[in-house]
Amino acid sequence: MSATARKRAPMPDDIRAAKGGTPLVSLTAYTTPMAQMMDAQCDFVLVGDSVGMVLHGLPSTLGVTMEMMVMHGQAVARGLTTAMMVIDMPFGSYEASREVAFANAARLMAETGAAAVKLEGGVEMAETIAFLVARGVPVMAHIGLTPQSINTLGGYKVQGRGAARDGLMADARAVCDAGAFAVVLEKVPEVLADEVTALVDIPTIGIGASAGCDGQILVVDDMLGLFTAFKAKFVKRYAHLGEDGADAIAAYAADVRARRFPAAEHVFSDEAPAAKGAKP
Repeated sequence: MSATARKRAPMPDDIRAAKGGTPLVSLTAYTTPMAQMMDAQCDFVLVGDSVGMVLHGLPSTLGVTMEMMVMHGQAVARGLTTAMMVIDMPFGSYEASREVAFANAARLMAETGAAAVKLEGGVEMAETIAFLVARGVPVMAHIGLTPQSINTLGGYKVQGRGAARDGLMADARAVCDAGAFAVVLEKVPEVLADEVTALVDIPTIGIGASAGCDGQILVVDDMLGLFTAFKAKFVKRYAHLGEDGADAIAAYAADVRARRFPAAEHVFSDEAPAAKGAKP
């Protein structure tokens, strides 16, 4: 799907129909300026609960609230015109029951304008996914490493190795059969990601998976080198803005202390500028 050739943002059915075609492009966004920068290049933009770690300094995604997701979703929506917006359901907003999940998904979509929600989980969440889809809520699934479950997974480990392969394949079948229009595969072995991509008839979106997936997503602050606390193996940094920013701040501080800034071109005289067209 070519983002630059579109006249309108795609809908979930358009994303589903992209299965097996040109790989889908996605990044996370949390602010209006960042959304504006990626709008023309991305097929869909994810307002990820990774915002908790990236922008709010939280140790994991578990502390992210509905209010935070609504606020950042509204900001991202203001910056998008041609990319579809998907928003994460935060931890605790969908696990208790199908009805709770629907109420929170409906709120996220109504208050942000998101076209779809994303939730984590496979077999155990299939019934909830089907319930939401039947009531008009498009769902993007997320299996493999599910960051909201790090306390039960034992950390940010690769998922689906060895005997766990069959469980991940079952998760993929379950979310597909439940009606998800796409599924994120996070931190799974390359061969397994390719097998899942061949198995399901919805697009697979890889993050630490395989180039053979139907699309790719990265946290934009990782890709731009803005988030420097750590770098996952699956991240390719296309820029080093964190380092550049730190250098720029250091240069600014040095100029201020040496009274090099502000210079003559940055200050104002006590004479008003002459009006345009005025005679000398």
